[in-house]
Amino acid sequence: MTMTHPLDPQSTFLRRALLADAVLSGATGLMMIAGADVLSGLLDLPAMLLRAAGLMLVPYVAFVLYAGTRAEIARSAVAAIIVINLAWTAASIGLLFTGFVSPNVLGYTFVVFQAAVVGVLAEVQIVGLRR
Repeated sequence: MTMTHPLDPQSTFLRRALLADAVLSGATGLMMIAGADVLSGLLDLPAMLLRAAGLMLVPYVAFVLYAGTRAEIARSAVAAIIVINLAWTAASIGLLFTGFVSPNVLGYTFVVFQAAVVGVLAEVQIVGLRR
């Protein structure tokens, strides 16, 4: 049996990092779900891919919100969030090398920028976890 060691309830830095992740991921997800067709035309990325990525963010945002709003933040939840963020970052960059998509310059910029933001969020969460 694995014990969950809760973090200090006063871990404001980590709590804010988690809530920022939820807000940014939620906004990005909504944009990709509702605006998939428009974004597809602007970025030369498949609308289905954008919509699917946005839909994947819905349960993620719910999980991050849940974890970030508990009286005590569970280390195991934060560790899972960090792993998911790092996987998203790697998958986003990896997508550009698969040949599955052929985005234009704005599309490349979008994919790289959102991957970088998610990577920074993971790093900030790692810092918060170590505090």
